[in-house]
Amino acid sequence: MIGLESLADPSDTWEIIETIGKGTYGKVYKVANKKDGSLAAVKILDPISDVDEEIEAEYNILQFLPNHPNVVRFYGMFYKADQYVGGQLWLVLELCNGGSVTELVKGLLKCGQRLDEAIISYILYGALLGLQHLHNNRIIHRDVKGNNILLTTEGGVKLVDFGVSAQLTSTRLRRNTSVGTPFWMAPEVIACEQQYDYSYDARCDVWSLGITAIELGDGDPPLFDMHPVKTLFKIPRNPPPTLLHPEKWCRGFNHFISQCLIKDFEKRPSVTHLLEHPFIKQVHGKDMSLQKQLAELIQEQQQLGSVAKTRHERIHTRRPYHVDGADKYSLDDDLVNLEVLDEDTIIHQLQKRYADLQIYTYVGDILIALNPFQNLSIYSPQFSKLYHGVKRSSNPPHIFASADAAYQSMVTFSKDQCIIISGESGAGKTESAHLIVQHLTFLGKANNRALREKILQVNPLVEAFGNACTAINDNSSRFGKYLEMMFTPTGAVMGAKISEYLLEKSRVIKQAVGEKNFHIFYYIYAGLYHQKKLSEYRLPEKKPPRYIDNETGRVMHDIVTKDSYGRQFEAIQHCFRIIGFTDEEVYSVYRILTGILNTGNIEFAAISSQHQTDKSEVPNPEALDNAAALLSIGSEELQEALTSHCVVTRGETIIRTNTVDKAADVRDAMSKALYGRLFSWIVNRINTLLQPDKNICNAENGMNVGILDIFGFENFARNSFEQLCINIANEQIQFYFNQHIFALEQMEYQSEGIDAAAVEYEDNRPLLDMFLQKPMGLLSLLDEESRFPQATDLTLVDKFEDNLRCKYFWRPKGVELSFGIQHYAGKVLYDACAFLEKNRDTLPADIVVVLRTSENKLLQQLFSSPLTKTGNLAQARARVTAASRSLPSQLSAGRIKVDTMEVMRHPEETTNMKRQTMASYFRYSLMDLLSKMVVGQPHFIRCIKPNDDREALTFSHERVLLQLRYTGILETVKIRQKGYSHRILFEEFVKRYYYLAFKAHETPLGSRENCLAILEKSKLENWILGKTKVFLKYYHIEQLNLFLREVIGRVVVMQAYIKGWLGARRYKKVKEKRENSAVTIQSAWRGYEARRKYKEIRNRRTDAAIHIQAVSFFPGCLNASSITNKNLTEYFQSNPSMFSLIFSLTITKSKSVEYSTKHLAQLKTKLSYLTVGSENCLEQKLRTPRRRCQQPKMLNSPEDNMYYNQLNGTLEYQGSKRKPRKLGQIKVLDGEDEYYKSLSAVESIPEDDSCLSSTSPSSPRGVSFAQS
Repeated sequence: MIGLESLADPSDTWEIIETIGKGTYGKVYKVANKKDGSLAAVKILDPISDVDEEIEAEYNILQFLPNHPNVVRFYGMFYKADQYVGGQLWLVLELCNGGSVTELVKGLLKCGQRLDEAIISYILYGALLGLQHLHNNRIIHRDVKGNNILLTTEGGVKLVDFGVSAQLTSTRLRRNTSVGTPFWMAPEVIACEQQYDYSYDARCDVWSLGITAIELGDGDPPLFDMHPVKTLFKIPRNPPPTLLHPEKWCRGFNHFISQCLIKDFEKRPSVTHLLEHPFIKQVHGKDMSLQKQLAELIQEQQQLGSVAKTRHERIHTRRPYHVDGADKYSLDDDLVNLEVLDEDTIIHQLQKRYADLQIYTYVGDILIALNPFQNLSIYSPQFSKLYHGVKRSSNPPHIFASADAAYQSMVTFSKDQCIIISGESGAGKTESAHLIVQHLTFLGKANNRALREKILQVNPLVEAFGNACTAINDNSSRFGKYLEMMFTPTGAVMGAKISEYLLEKSRVIKQAVGEKNFHIFYYIYAGLYHQKKLSEYRLPEKKPPRYIDNETGRVMHDIVTKDSYGRQFEAIQHCFRIIGFTDEEVYSVYRILTGILNTGNIEFAAISSQHQTDKSEVPNPEALDNAAALLSIGSEELQEALTSHCVVTRGETIIRTNTVDKAADVRDAMSKALYGRLFSWIVNRINTLLQPDKNICNAENGMNVGILDIFGFENFARNSFEQLCINIANEQIQFYFNQHIFALEQMEYQSEGIDAAAVEYEDNRPLLDMFLQKPMGLLSLLDEESRFPQATDLTLVDKFEDNLRCKYFWRPKGVELSFGIQHYAGKVLYDACAFLEKNRDTLPADIVVVLRTSENKLLQQLFSSPLTKTGNLAQARARVTAASRSLPSQLSAGRIKVDTMEVMRHPEETTNMKRQTMASYFRYSLMDLLSKMVVGQPHFIRCIKPNDDREALTFSHERVLLQLRYTGILETVKIRQKGYSHRILFEEFVKRYYYLAFKAHETPLGSRENCLAILEKSKLENWILGKTKVFLKYYHIEQLNLFLREVIGRVVVMQAYIKGWLGARRYKKVKEKRENSAVTIQSAWRGYEARRKYKEIRNRRTDAAIHIQAVSFFPGCLNASSITNKNLTEYFQSNPSMFSLIFSLTITKSKSVEYSTKHLAQLKTKLSYLTVGSENCLEQKLRTPRRRCQQPKMLNSPEDNMYYNQLNGTLEYQGSKRKPRKLGQIKVLDGEDEYYKSLSAVESIPEDDSCLSSTSPSSPRGVSFAQS
């Protein structure tokens, strides 16, 4: 990473002269070197906080790339810091003031001329030499085009713009990143986006050079008039392009282009080989003359000034790719724009678009998605940037556009959104849900990158456990999934939550012909096989377990040989790790899964005894022991729970044996319960790990975008109970669609008095009532029959026939256990065999008790937590006591008088909950799902299956037409064309859009007049005002939001300027205040420092005077330079006679007896302290204590007055003569200042009075002998 601080400031070296043009990231200027006057070009990149990856790539390449005549020279990168507008990067390059070859060609064509073939060969020759230099230095340019081949006024040819160039290492000679400008991109570069094992080498530049050669001849690249996104479909599938009129050009030029545009890059020639091409070799020996001709041509064009600049931006940029909507928008993108509305026209339009691999088509605000049955390179992060907050017509229809519409609506209106994906099984719903999550994660970028990674890993993990291969879909969802992505009020993703419904648990124990078990069983088997851990998990290496074996006998062969299974296992491990599962949890999951596989291998045999003939046993205990060991339970307890059961009769518990069939049913019920509860636990664990961080935002304050991915409508050769539930769920989704698209809209037309033509549609409400109503609906009848112990599947069908007397139900003749339903998607014949058993979903209490004794904590939790009304494991964790983990003594010792229902019941689980059936779980699941869906604003995606053979580019007219009919697409087109999909109350409309017609400070009322003013100001057409609502077309909302965003953008700019001005003014005030505060602090410090120095000077001069006076008292006795208080003390202690002399001198000097007596007493006290060496107490003793408010001591003698005036003159000066000064001003002392004179007053003290004067108690600043 480039450190911005390490870059030099460009202002010291370069000076801007004029603007040259505009680049991808900023403007390009001509600059001059301040030192030598040389000219250069500089890219001044927009204000940035860090270096973009493309900029860094270009810098790294140019920095170490040796100079070459055909590669632009690099002078360095600089950084200009600016605290107001942000820092700018300067990329200084060689100046190519001849413009680009594209500009040259455009200018000639505008004048009715074209480039001469010799000039073209010269330009291509220079470009080839530049590319050869790059490739020799292991660099792929990856963006060769006319705009990146610049010319100098001398006729030089230079390659520029290395922002997307790739550096090749010795260990990696190929790349697999899809970047570049679409029209010039090589097929292999486009293909590598989805095919991760696909790569390319430096010969992709050869393809781009071939396209550039066509550009030099025709002025534009092939497909230039097509939307860039569409070109990515066309280039890999179309034949290699040619010149528009090849016959007008020489054979050599045409052959050169054909060699460059060989689609198989392995057969494509390299740059070195192309330098030997005859068309290029004709330049040899003529290069100087051709260069001169080119220079003259450039000069002529610059004088004419007729250069037309055309810039095609590359896809791989950090900014969205913007295309003028008027030029690129196709009316075919939206079926509502069709003039003729009938089935044939719609089918023809969809087939035409599908042939061009345009799999997405709009029907107003609804998206139709046809399954391409192949990987398409239109889902990369670069495409996510295209569909980010832009006008829908700016880009072709895309699922990212639908996701962006939901996201923008959520952020703009602060309302939850719901994306409903519907269609048949195999129509592409699951993949569509993946793409929506991918794009929403991109749009809601948060600072927490780990959270985004976790959300992206949720779908692969859940689908490994909940998806399976069926007869019509290799990755069919066998459960319903509603994923809620949670966002902050500002639109940043902060968490996610999954709700799962109706897992097809019966698939664990048995699959139909041609179908497989859940993916995870094959993934884990292959993973453990390659890790050589099969023995650790008690799995066989040769024969597969019964639950995953099939009629082909190739299961183990596929597990061993298919690399995809092993890769998927590694991917699942990665998902567990990224989401946050612990190693212990993952290990427990693997043991439970392998325990289920071993449980399926348990076989039973009938034994006959003297008293019983229907008793079963386990003849081969190996599988039983393996299962018990993996589940951490006792094998004997497991065997007894499988082969017998408890019956409570009149307070007594009776143990009854199970038949072989009954034991097998118990075994399978245990396996289904294990897998179903494990799946629920994984979902709950994911929700716990992805719940929003309360420190960032509470979930209540956030908003959601829900994504519904539910199993599609199914009609197999044999349809059972699972298909009935799946199809009822699809009926409910279709009813929801009809209500929002047709029923509610037409009801509002009537209530609001809007004259709109009614659109007829197929209402499936009566059929849904036949399924769900109580007490005579199909599900209620199924539950009622399930409560009768003697009921059979035949009696169930008879009950259906007797009570469901309507046109939607029929019973075929000659087939007893069958009945038919006329669904919205067609007739389906159901086989009622095992309907009652599947609906009861009985799990014996003995099995639950045994599993609760497991030493595996996860397994304990699975069977200790209650089930919700939807049949899933409750989120709350149950406390498992030591008593519940051990097998009750009654069960191990005869099992007498124990209520097994009480043993297995959870404290939070009601008795009624235990008696729920699969039908009741299903009913509650539909209610829960609808309650989530109705909260948000719906967005519909209708997935269409183009053929039943899963073949790419195969469009079955009949199959598509059937799906269009039963999904009501034709009626949807009509109502979107004639109707008003958005109905907004006046108050809400004015509150939302009043910025468009009123001033910000105004608060207009939500009246009809104000709504009219807003609509007229917006210049919209085809809207209607009802009694209380505004009726708008589906495209009006997008237009209003764009207008509103533009107005708010201007407001934000004004606010930014105002805030900047206020901030600058506030900063100025703070700065002035800080300066004043600094002056105050400085003045206070200077005053303090002056007083301290004055005190030091006074003390030093006083000490000097004392020393001088002491020397005069003791001449020759003491060295003046070494006199200290300590020396004086020692001297007086050793010379008492000198002590007496001082007394006598003091007395003779005194003028009055009173004065002498007082000062004699003080002197005695002082000398006594000197004798004992107490310096600290001396000063305190010499001061006469004075009480508060006591008058100061009167001066009674001339000596007192003189002493006070000399040593304390400053007090008198301050009190009488000194003028007050302002805070912060410093008094300057000069020679005439009386204050200065007082400092030197000590020097005039008489020597004979110094000792006595210094002890005056009236002076607070008196100096004693004890001071140092």
